[in-house]
Amino acid sequence: MDAIIIDLRDRLAQSLPAPQPQDRGALVRATRNALGLTTEEFAVVLGEQIGWEVWPGHIKAWESGSARVIKEVAEACHRLAVNIKPTAASPGSDLGGSLVVPCWTDGRITWVTINRRTFLFRGGTAALAAIAAAALPPAPGGASVNLLSSAPPADGRTPVEHLAALRRVLIDADNQLGSAAVVPVAESQVAVIGHLLDGQDGGDRRALLTLQAQFAEFAGWLRQDGCDFEQAQYWLDRSLEWAHMAGEQDLATYILLRKSQLAGDMGQAADAADLAEAAARMAVPRSRIGATAPCFGAHGYALAGQHSAAERAIDRALNLEADADDGSSWAIWLDPSYIKMQHARCLSALGQHSRAAAVFGDAIGDIGGSYRRDCGVYLARQALAYARACEPEQAVAAGMRTLDVAGNAQSGRVTAELGNVRIALARWQRLPDVARFHEALTDVIPA
Repeated sequence: MDAIIIDLRDRLAQSLPAPQPQDRGALVRATRNALGLTTEEFAVVLGEQIGWEVWPGHIKAWESGSARVIKEVAEACHRLAVNIKPTAASPGSDLGGSLVVPCWTDGRITWVTINRRTFLFRGGTAALAAIAAAALPPAPGGASVNLLSSAPPADGRTPVEHLAALRRVLIDADNQLGSAAVVPVAESQVAVIGHLLDGQDGGDRRALLTLQAQFAEFAGWLRQDGCDFEQAQYWLDRSLEWAHMAGEQDLATYILLRKSQLAGDMGQAADAADLAEAAARMAVPRSRIGATAPCFGAHGYALAGQHSAAERAIDRALNLEADADDGSSWAIWLDPSYIKMQHARCLSALGQHSRAAAVFGDAIGDIGGSYRRDCGVYLARQALAYARACEPEQAVAAGMRTLDVAGNAQSGRVTAELGNVRIALARWQRLPDVARFHEALTDVIPA
């Protein structure tokens, strides 16, 4: 693939003021403008600086003031503006450019260079398939690999840093291409890291265990999105084990949160509520994890028919989110619109379908364009709420938007919800709009 490089050299003509809490959104915008980058390019650059994935939708929300800029992001912007003057040899000079991927070749780990942006936007599915084929672990008895001897050519970053960068790119690819395209690569990297662990100790081993836990959690998410709940549970259980082994308390707490979310998707009301409460107890004060826990707990209460408990949990989530400022990279997607979406889902579970459809509509309007697949899921759930509220025309409108928004980012969650919409609309199948929707839907779900 041809390299596409985001070159920051000589782009900054002036230093920007130190970030203040009240003008952090302006700082994000000023930094991006000073660098001369699009929101998509700046998301890549900023993600490299802070060490976790940033979406273009985050940039837009921060700049518009619709989402609060956490301290870590503001400091990274100031650091970019004041301190970074990359040279051709520095890691920052190819931010958003090449990515080095570990693959198995002839019983040993080799490193393959691919381009991040081309990977995502120009034939990413084919690239993923090629990487997945190359990244399969060796047969039993294959040679073990030493972390240092397996390092790629020197570019200023370690194998652990390259693996972390790969995970961030795969998260982007999941949203663009769908979980089915990404899951083979993500799961194969867990095996690669397992072999890299052989013979390692101390800080290197803990760093690899942390990364293995993160990849396993991501694999669990991909399986969950594909509605393969048994495999999702397997990967989250392994992820929790490795997070504890690495001594990563925040990660372990986040995985408990994810297990609560998964239990809710599986309709396990008590487990969803109990796991959310456990995550809330473990979360550090004013953390985004602590603010997210009541969202998933609320879904558990709603599934159990506990209306008041669900509403109290949603109110608690809103209050905690407004006060959250821990600088953590976990649950960065949590904002008032996400909490609204969870509220709408609770209302659906409680049988309040008309109200659920209205709340879904409010929340969908606030979602950034980068969350295409997730927007498709929420539109499908809104369509189902309308259908169950006996509003077939509105259900069809939301269902058709689902098909437009989701595009090629296929998701088991979208497919499952649309299948439920088709069933719920069956009584109105003679209406022209419903018939057209059923016809369009056959391209996604054969009748």
